[in-house]
Amino acid sequence: MKQILLDTNFILTCIKQKIDFFEELEFMGLEILIPKQVIKELKGLKIKEAKLALRLLEKNIFEENDIGRGHVDKRIKLFADKNSEVLIATLDKELQKKLKNKKIIIRGKKKLEIV
Repeated sequence: MKQILLDTNFILTCIKQKIDFFEELEFMGLEILIPKQVIKELKGLKIKEAKLALRLLEKNIFEENDIGRGHVDKRIKLFADKNSEVLIATLDKELQKKLKNKKIIIRGKKKLEIV
């Protein structure tokens, strides 16, 4: 099964736009990876979307992985470089430019798409 790593802004944007990313990604046949560092970022945010995201994570199945210490976007880039077969779900334009991996984006505020 192909894997996809989710970053913080992707999760928060899906929550804001009411996209059930677990259902959509699983429908695409993807195994979801969420770094411990992303979960930590969500726990540190004081916005309602972060709290909703954490509740959603509790109710769904995903693989939690450790991408290492340091700036999360840099660690995601390093992880992506080492694991070129893994899709990356990010909306961070700077990170997208640096990634060679295929990415998942949100099209038309409701549809997830691989690019």
